[in-house]
Amino acid sequence: MINGIATAPSGPRNDNKFFMKKKLKLGVLVSGNGSNLEAILKACQKPSFPARVVVVISNNPEAFALQRARKYGIPTVVVAKNNEAEILAALKKSKVDLVCLAGFMKMLSAGFIKKYRHRIINIHPSLLPSFPGLHAQRQALEHGVKITGATVHFVDAGCDTGPIILQGAVPVLENDTLEKLKRRILKVEHKIYIEGLKVIGRRVIKTGRKK
Repeated sequence: MINGIATAPSGPRNDNKFFMKKKLKLGVLVSGNGSNLEAILKACQKPSFPARVVVVISNNPEAFALQRARKYGIPTVVVAKNNEAEILAALKKSKVDLVCLAGFMKMLSAGFIKKYRHRIINIHPSLLPSFPGLHAQRQALEHGVKITGATVHFVDAGCDTGPIILQGAVPVLENDTLEKLKRRILKVEHKIYIEGLKVIGRRVIKTGRKK
């Protein structure tokens, strides 16, 4: 547990250079407002944080996330909407260790994921495996659940089906509206994305799942 947040069990020590004690070089993929990106950028300002953002890539030239990145002096790249080759080229140029999806509104192809196997993470606004895909907060309200939340997970070829890194719970209140619930979940997203990066930066995550 980290500050009351459920985390995946740590795996055995690994000599792979990706998991050596160094600052992980992050490439963040965005499409919209970028509040999770801002949370990551703020965390990276701390000397003790085990990662740093080296590039922000967007498939939307109007994304406010790009302005957030530039405010911190982070290089930005805008790619054609469905051009994964441009994304891969930008990641390679910046020697990215870990790809972070932060409101990136496109499912990555199996071929792309294979190139960064176990090195792509995402934040999703539900307690997966419940409510995968779009409109997770609306799904939670419509199903009448009492607790929802957010999940940091590795990305695989499925839709929000990759191994879970950690989760944070959010109660659904009796008088909740969609916007109220979204705001409370977003606050938890900001917290657990940072905690997830700390976990990855400091120890190996067990990426295999039981069949």
